[in-house]
Amino acid sequence: MGRSHHFHLDEGGHSITVNVGRGRDGEIELLVNGKVIGYQQKHGPGMTLLTGELPDEPVRPFRVRVREPRLVPTGPRCTLELAGGPEQPMPERSERPVS
Repeated sequence: MGRSHHFHLDEGGHSITVNVGRGRDGEIELLVNGKVIGYQQKHGPGMTLLTGELPDEPVRPFRVRVREPRLVPTGPRCTLELAGGPEQPMPERSERPVS
């Protein structure tokens, strides 16, 4: 079944988080400063693209790419492209144990 994956990056005083649900068919949530701003109900192997904006003046658009390997059973990779700049990897956070 697989596990959930959580990616996070702080950018210009804002928190950008991507939560990828369990398995290859799980949902993807995109959060800015803890608020869900994008959602993809299902995803499969290949690439999923989500877009959003950072609430600055003026707003700064960004894209997040979630890549699920097609042939190799490894976890997803996530990158951030801010305002047309270069893609930067988003580090994966480990799951916190439930107490």
